[in-house]
Amino acid sequence: MAEALLNWKGRGRFHAESAGSRPAARVNPDAIETLREYNIPWCGRAPRSIDGLERERWDFVVTVCDRAKESCPIFPGQPILAHWGMPDPAEIEGDAAAKRAAFRDAFVLISRRIDLLLAIPLEKLERLALEARVRAIGNG
Repeated sequence: MAEALLNWKGRGRFHAESAGSRPAARVNPDAIETLREYNIPWCGRAPRSIDGLERERWDFVVTVCDRAKESCPIFPGQPILAHWGMPDPAEIEGDAAAKRAAFRDAFVLISRRIDLLLAIPLEKLERLALEARVRAIGNG
């Protein structure tokens, strides 16, 4: 959901890609349905692993679950690193309504955090100040 949201809200300012430390075989249908509910376009990519990402250059690397933070590789080019921890909605137990609610809650949290990221004057801040601002988003 974060990839789709940042690509949509960023309107070309960012090119986001997501990956997981233990990606599922397919995108969770509740994630797809949540994106549809909020009219966010989704390109239908299959989940991808973080394996091999350390060979690509990234400007920002944002982890959203603790497993990803712990298994995040070392990236070349010193990207801005931040952790925006949150519960994984796919791990919520309960009926279909509880699971859909967990995905909606995750969507709203990610959306708010992306709004904060997009409000940062990236080109006006030095690297350390920028990294501190991006990291602080996950603390709020």
